[in-house]
Amino acid sequence: MKTLVRISLLAVLVGTLSGCFLTKLVTTPVRLVGSAGTVVGSALSILPVVGNPINDTFREANGAIDKVMDGVDDIPI
Repeated sequence: MKTLVRISLLAVLVGTLSGCFLTKLVTTPVRLVGSAGTVVGSALSILPVVGNPINDTFREANGAIDKVMDGVDDIPI
């Protein structure tokens, strides 16, 4: 009985939430991970020789993540 109530509640929530909100729920954690990678890259940039290439790699990855997530945000649900 508890499971049926939970499934019904989930169905009602999914039915009432807008698609934009649902895609934001998915894309926000992914964007946060990309941003955290950029922070790590910035911290590693103080290392001589290897720091700047690592930082550039993290920046490129974050840019790619943002581009893909923007595409997901545009999906009309």
